[in-house]
Amino acid sequence: MDPEAALELVKHGATLLLLDVPQYTLFGIDTQMFSVGPSFKGIKMIPPGVHFVFYSSSSRDGKEFSPIIGFFIDAGPSEVIVRKWDQQEERLVKVSEEEEARYTQAVCSLEFDKQLGPYTLSQYGEWKRLSSYITKSIIERIEPIGGEITVTAESGMMKNTPKSTMERALDEQLKTSKFTASVDSSQKKGCYYTSIPRVVKCRGMQGEELTSLNLDKTELLESLITKNYGGSEDTLLGELQFAFIAFLMGQSLEAFLQWKSLVSLLFGCSEAPLHTRSQLFTMFIKVIYYQLKYGLQKDRNGTETGASALLDDSWLSADSFLHHLCKDFFALIQDASVVDGDLLTWVSAKHLCHL
Repeated sequence: MDPEAALELVKHGATLLLLDVPQYTLFGIDTQMFSVGPSFKGIKMIPPGVHFVFYSSSSRDGKEFSPIIGFFIDAGPSEVIVRKWDQQEERLVKVSEEEEARYTQAVCSLEFDKQLGPYTLSQYGEWKRLSSYITKSIIERIEPIGGEITVTAESGMMKNTPKSTMERALDEQLKTSKFTASVDSSQKKGCYYTSIPRVVKCRGMQGEELTSLNLDKTELLESLITKNYGGSEDTLLGELQFAFIAFLMGQSLEAFLQWKSLVSLLFGCSEAPLHTRSQLFTMFIKVIYYQLKYGLQKDRNGTETGASALLDDSWLSADSFLHHLCKDFFALIQDASVVDGDLLTWVSAKHLCHL
């Protein structure tokens, strides 16, 4: 890159200054993840906007890792965000306002420049497609107290949850040695996701009418958009993206369950996609397409390259909840006599059958 262009990006991009992070710590931002070296002090040239930061502390030999901790940030132009490693707790913590001001000045004076790794701008487009509906207000509404998302605060969350073969395999992956850390239940810090009822119940409604209401989730969707999302379809999609990122990059079980609930709700609608909410469903199909495309992509050696490699081909197997939902939804759209053109295009085989 031209030195002048690089300097402009350094000055106008945000900087994440991370002090005293031990060598071999796994560190990631958005779709980028790497092992920390001895001179690492953070990331520069971060495009302004929403980002997800995540990390996992390492044993001294770099062979064992603790559960991932992640948090969302909304970085402003030229903003400096400072975190310092707490050796005892093995996590990044905020510094005092006085320290932050001092370190911010040092960053602006380029004192840390050689110790800051550049944000990989070639991957930014991929990240934007995964986070296009997430805003600062959505982060503030959903994030846990303190902002940290970690599976250690979610012990026992899937114990009584019905699982398919694919989900049981996922559960086993998340129970491996690096996820065995325990946390006092009184310290549980879950996200504030929207509650999605699995079964709709209405007073005075029985028989076929109640069965029909549960077969088609349109009325439930309309109610949630009005009451929980302030009438904003974008806010619903923002929560869907928040949950997917917290699951895939942050390895959160709670986030997976919320993502599954939202996907099941949207794919479970048969009236809304054809009539009142066709634009929402076009946007939804685009969102889930980019999520699966990223999560299931493989490198040249045929191995998963998603941030945590938790997604594999079983997600599209006949046993997967996703397979059944997609199959029924796509059949509904393709068999409809009248359907929005953009929605029909995005559910066609060329978009979702060749991930």
